Amino acid sequence: MKMNFKDIHIGSIISTLFKEQEIDMQRAERFLNIKEAAIQQVFASKNIDTELLLRFSKLLEYDFFRIYSQHLVLYAPPASQNYKVASSKAPQFKKNVYTKEIIEFIVGLIQTKQKTASQIIEEYRIPRTTLYKWLKKYQ
Repeated sequence: MKMNFKDIHIGSIISTLFKEQEIDMQRAERFLNIKEAAIQQVFASKNIDTELLLRFSKLLEYDFFRIYSQHLVLYAPPASQNYKVASSKAPQFKKNVYTKEIIEFIVGLIQTKQKTASQIIEEYRIPRTTLYKWLKKYQ
């Protein structure tokens, strides 16, 4: 499944996996504790509640949250070097990890000539050496 990480429609992604895995609707209703009409509404929704997204992740054995993490890796502005949260209770993550899907997405943009290497480096802040290693390895 080719992903558009900029414009995420989570319901359609869930619907696609639901159909691919041929999940029985009655099983889904019991597992998710919602009726079929609510499941159909999720399929049509661009956004859903995180608790429900977690249950769909378990049912379909797929990490839907990673889609949003990949969006952040590609499109979130970098944090200021001077800004530090003094003693935040929130979990801290050490660095961005480029997943296989992100690498394929970036390499695909260059292979299809939708973007140049310079545009990728500038827009997504991917280091030049990293990008050229990906191109060498995945082309």
